[in-house]
Amino acid sequence: MTSHITGVGVRSSSRSSLVGSGPFSSSRRTEAGFGSGGGGGKEFRASRWWLDKVLAHKHATTRSATSTTSSSPSTMSAMDYTYSRNDNLRTLDNILGHIGNTPLVKLNSIPKSFGLKCDVYAKCEFFNSGGSVKDRIALRMIEDAEKKGLITPGVSVLIEPTSGNTGIGLALCGAVKGYRCILVMPEKMSNEKVYILRALGAEIVRTPTSASWDSPESHISVAKRLEKEIPGAIILDQYKNPGNPMAHYEGTAEEILQQTGGNIDMLVAGAGTGGTVTGIARKLKERIPDCKIVGVDPEGSILAYPEELNKCDVPTYEVEGIGYDFLPNVLDREVIDKWVKSNDKDSLLMARRMIKEEGLLCGGSCGAAMHAAMMSAQELEAGQRCVVVLPDSIRNYMTKHLSDQWMIERDFIKEEEDTQNKHWWSALRVSALPLAAPLTVLPTISCQDAIAIMQREGYDQLPVVDQEGMIQGVVTLGSLMAKMVSSKVEGSSPVQQSLYSQFRKIKLDTTLGKLSRILDRDHFALVVHTQRLSQALHHLFFPPTPPGTGRGHPDAESSVIEREVCIGIVTQIDLLTYITKHQKDLKEAPE
Repeated sequence: MTSHITGVGVRSSSRSSLVGSGPFSSSRRTEAGFGSGGGGGKEFRASRWWLDKVLAHKHATTRSATSTTSSSPSTMSAMDYTYSRNDNLRTLDNILGHIGNTPLVKLNSIPKSFGLKCDVYAKCEFFNSGGSVKDRIALRMIEDAEKKGLITPGVSVLIEPTSGNTGIGLALCGAVKGYRCILVMPEKMSNEKVYILRALGAEIVRTPTSASWDSPESHISVAKRLEKEIPGAIILDQYKNPGNPMAHYEGTAEEILQQTGGNIDMLVAGAGTGGTVTGIARKLKERIPDCKIVGVDPEGSILAYPEELNKCDVPTYEVEGIGYDFLPNVLDREVIDKWVKSNDKDSLLMARRMIKEEGLLCGGSCGAAMHAAMMSAQELEAGQRCVVVLPDSIRNYMTKHLSDQWMIERDFIKEEEDTQNKHWWSALRVSALPLAAPLTVLPTISCQDAIAIMQREGYDQLPVVDQEGMIQGVVTLGSLMAKMVSSKVEGSSPVQQSLYSQFRKIKLDTTLGKLSRILDRDHFALVVHTQRLSQALHHLFFPPTPPGTGRGHPDAESSVIEREVCIGIVTQIDLLTYITKHQKDLKEAPE
């Protein structure tokens, strides 16, 4: 077969037309020696000679025709094809050999839309074996522990508190190396991560998202308890392990320097444990002291510096993998020149844009980093370079920000007008429903008493609030019964050990159309109201001001505290009852 070879690919002369119409068409293959009956000898050699002549004639004709209409194949540019084979390809002993050496990809559309003059490159960490940047530290921490004799395959049990990606990296390494893995994750983390972890053979323990890092119910505290209870267990501890930042100091940063030829003016990376941005920043500051390091921290987290940046009224956030309510040991804020606070809407919309406009199938924290980069890189000039670290892929969030419905439910995107007007009731507000005052319980009530209350009152769930009325979570009849039957809790245990924190909150101005979509996925929704309380600190903490001494202590001014209180629970039955009742009223109303 004759081929025209260029610098990046092979273009073969077409043979299909010859086979279909010449002497080697399907009706004559047996005769030519290609049929099931065998053949060969002189007939085959003669036929082969004839085919070579036909192919040579076809090649000459094609080349002649091409020369009259376009350049000769021998002068074709290497840019004719994007694909270029890597001459350094080799076999891998196992999938762990595919961790690291991720591509650095130039963005072409989004930076222009923001009017940037500089070049923006994405370090695509979702090309790691497990799909995220955390594969690097998982492998490093395990191999460091193996070298120190701390763990042994088939004997040691790896336990780790994680938002999911480190867990996937550890489970992947564990599957290859032969370690049992137990991962402790907050409930807000995506189901996709759970499915992947289970497929890798890991065991999963879920904890309340609302639990603070030092509470007994937090993923960190639960992991520590399991380490004490299980023989051979060890927490490699990504929050303290020096292998975390070192994996990026020796690996990721060196790759970026190699890929950019040392020409980099700004690096932007999100902070979770802080190991990624710390490790890369330390290396870049050594090699390129003027390179500006930008750390990205979500609103609701406290990692940013100065501390004033962390003051906000956002209690939680949807973006996974970045931000914490404590300062991990591996985070070195001294090497970060600037902090940018991100929000869910900008982050997730940017993640969707990166998929649509750049073809980068990335997760929500990638959107946070990229949006921060678009703001920060405004100061860079033409010819300068900004590198953005993209931690993980869309694989973990297929049912989250990739879903229009999920985004609409959280007011990150607007629904289409024709969808809004689909039903006569769609645009009505939740305030139109006949909401009854909810029955709430304290976290200290026993599971047995909570079940008795729900059975007596005919409820399936009860909001759990603290002494001040702040919502702590929800306890459901089904979850309580399941945990008691499986002996995970006892009847005398407080319900705070069985709180369900993955519930939806709505407000009185939420549309019934939006509520309907929420109830398609959830059994209920809590109707909440933001309450503002004024406290007169002067009377509480300071003695009365003597006459003639002025206004008194400046800290004695009143302050306003905002808190969310539950004012109702809505279920599918409540919505359906309202719709059917008013439909009946509409039909019976005189025209």
